[in-house]
Amino acid sequence: MTTASLTPSRDSRLGPLILACLAATWLVWGSTYLVIKFALISFPPFFQMGSRFLAAGALLMAWTRWRGQPWPTRREWLHALVVGALMLGGGMGGTAVAEETVGSGLIVAFIAVVPMMIALANLTFGLKPGRMELVGIGVGLIGVLMLTQGAGFQASTRGLVAITVACVTWSIGSVLSQFRLPLAPGATGFASEMLCGGAVLLGLSWVSGEAPQWPPQPVAVAAWAYLVVFGSLIAFNAYMVLLARAPSGLASSYTFVNPVIAMLLGVAIGGEQVSGFEWSAVGVVLLGVVLLVSGRR
Repeated sequence: MTTASLTPSRDSRLGPLILACLAATWLVWGSTYLVIKFALISFPPFFQMGSRFLAAGALLMAWTRWRGQPWPTRREWLHALVVGALMLGGGMGGTAVAEETVGSGLIVAFIAVVPMMIALANLTFGLKPGRMELVGIGVGLIGVLMLTQGAGFQASTRGLVAITVACVTWSIGSVLSQFRLPLAPGATGFASEMLCGGAVLLGLSWVSGEAPQWPPQPVAVAAWAYLVVFGSLIAFNAYMVLLARAPSGLASSYTFVNPVIAMLLGVAIGGEQVSGFEWSAVGVVLLGVVLLVSGRR
């Protein structure tokens, strides 16, 4: 984990480091949605996500302290609590709840609309999208409306509500962290967000009366460990490297690659069913994301 020492230097060449980081954000993040479903076998949604982020946050904070970085200030901890509650408590908690009744591939296809929600939320702070971005937002929202009419979401109103709440809270948390509630610098800020978000999720687990299966099944334990190490630490740091060293369009390419990876894995490994209409809807959503990303300066 070396992202804290990186200096921004955009490089369009696809060297080994950039390729490895792309593989992590494309394949690892694309696979985490199916892995969440495997972890649900023994760990209910809020408990699973809360314990995952607490573990990852503790490891990342220990690493930053070993590197000599200071603790977040009291104000930065407060910001981390609000942002963590929105992005991890609402965003990732809602995602796990939705996956109890909806296929993981359809969930991540719905999540592809998040960049469009963030672009709309940025209007609050005077950041107006360009013409091509507006076209991308419109196309993407049409795709999401198509997606909600498919068999997967029609069969689960609870899943549709949960993933909608997840996308909205994640988008609001993302925008607030940029403009109103800055976190501590570098990895320390993200570690504090994980710790606070994990605590909020475990609180939600306690309030909702969740009870993890004990002893847990080995596949659920392996899935949980994969989410902590690969999903929360390795892929996250790979994304930070891309933000520092790659063009922004390349760094954000995971938003339209992850749904394809997740749906293919869901069908091939998870035995999920995706209709032709739902595949078409996903194609429309991804077209909107491509137009949005290409339209940004």
